[in-house]
Amino acid sequence: MRVLLRNPRREIEIDGGVPARTMLERLGLAHEAHLVIRNGTLVPGDERLEDDDEIEVRPVISGGASP
Repeated sequence: MRVLLRNPRREIEIDGGVPARTMLERLGLAHEAHLVIRNGTLVPGDERLEDDDEIEVRPVISGGASP
């Protein structure tokens, strides 16, 4: 499957047929700190990704307002 990673931006090809969480582990990324998006839709960690999927991995960014 084609995986687009953000921060820094790069594109890689890896084998599919695994859950999203496993893909993140193989890439050395913490599942708590990244979002997996397949064809424009957010994917839960236990959902299986396939070879023909186009995946984007984005880091979770959080912030807050100052008082």
